[in-house]
Amino acid sequence: MNTIWFPDLTTPAAAADTRPKYKVIMDAIVAAIADDNLIVDEQLPPVREVAWRVGITPGTVARAYKELVSEGVLRAAVGRGTFVAPQNTAYVTPLPTKMIKTEVSEIDDWPEIADLRSPIMPDVGQGRLVQAVLREVAEAATTDVSSYPNSVTDAPARAAVLKWLNHQYVGNFDVNDIVLAHGGQNAMTLILQTVLRGDKPVIFADELSYSGFRHAARQLRAEIVGIESDDEGMRPDRLHEAIHTYGGQVLCISPSVNNPTVQQMGLIRRREIAQVVSRHQLQLIEDDCYYAGPTDVPSFRALIPEHAWYVSSLSKSFSPALRVGYAVAPRGMGTRLRRSGQYNFFGVAQYQTDMITRLLSRPETQEQADAVRTRINQYVRVAVNVLGAFDIRWRDNVPLIWMTLPRGWRGSTFRAMAEREGVVVRTADDFAMLDGRAPHAIRIAINGNLSLERFEEALSRLSVLLSTPQDLIEV
Repeated sequence: MNTIWFPDLTTPAAAADTRPKYKVIMDAIVAAIADDNLIVDEQLPPVREVAWRVGITPGTVARAYKELVSEGVLRAAVGRGTFVAPQNTAYVTPLPTKMIKTEVSEIDDWPEIADLRSPIMPDVGQGRLVQAVLREVAEAATTDVSSYPNSVTDAPARAAVLKWLNHQYVGNFDVNDIVLAHGGQNAMTLILQTVLRGDKPVIFADELSYSGFRHAARQLRAEIVGIESDDEGMRPDRLHEAIHTYGGQVLCISPSVNNPTVQQMGLIRRREIAQVVSRHQLQLIEDDCYYAGPTDVPSFRALIPEHAWYVSSLSKSFSPALRVGYAVAPRGMGTRLRRSGQYNFFGVAQYQTDMITRLLSRPETQEQADAVRTRINQYVRVAVNVLGAFDIRWRDNVPLIWMTLPRGWRGSTFRAMAEREGVVVRTADDFAMLDGRAPHAIRIAINGNLSLERFEEALSRLSVLLSTPQDLIEV
């Protein structure tokens, strides 16, 4: 039974109600049921139609529907819609939750939140490959379960990483320079524990940079100082000045893909930074977890191998679920870094290193990584097509889009308005230093769990919002 009922938010009471709009909608539905304007088994109008009629966002209406389903006031029928439930007094006396998650998620009228805060790799087959490798490890029964992991048990895995890495890019190194960790963040923290000295060490990083640098610094009671950048990346003169002002021991940097701005540092600027690092005897940690494509620009590890630590992982190129990270230490520092790992967690579990060995040795793994990159680029193309009229920065093989907001928008305001439209993003504030400046910009991450159509629809909502003058938006 379809309905012609719609909530009326123009009444004096509704207009004066300062509560969230979804609660006002909930009360309107309950009142309509109590007044017999909605009867048992009557179908409510679709979310988008209600939103259009009353002038609010679909996400607001969807939340009201979902809350009332959970209260037992409404019921959800898969593929059919939302109906008035028999217990229409449940809102006053709450009943046990009757919402079935699989039903709610399958109703097309209820738009799910598009979470574009952090990159999520699409599964193009790597899940099945990991399962096959895990079965091989289980059936091989060669793992020594009576001893702790050590440099002998993880040597095959380090040899597999050695073959996996591009030596022309990373520089000269051998299996003894490689240390395994539980992801790139863990590897970076281990390096800082290995090299930092004193009660209040100082770490340098780009003024807009990966928040993991700040988290690691806080854990180690270090101060982190942001260095100004220009169109080429971190400015060497500003780094030089900061070293004279603060001292400093470590520079954390992501030259291949600055997170969040997607900026790539060219060879000339890398050499300039390398000269400053060498002159002042800094340690440089190069986070290279985001870029998975080919490059002809050498890493800092290749330019200054005695000062640079190279960190990467399989999280952004294959699967973050594996928590596989690794560091290539400067010459002669591999033993010290491996010792830090032993002190922290007694090494990576042998079952995991056995899995890494088999996974990285399979030719299908590289094929799957290439397929992930191809799929990511499809999402990037969609983003460029939808948002190309705005000031965006993007690159192939990088699951991030950086957007400078149009004049008049503030990052925090736009994030709040986007969330009301069912799209969640990060602002530049999330990547700025505690006392640093943040431009009015947002970072959009590729979410491979969303279909291309769903991803495009979410970006279209952002596009409409960006094009709407703020004084026409209901706040």
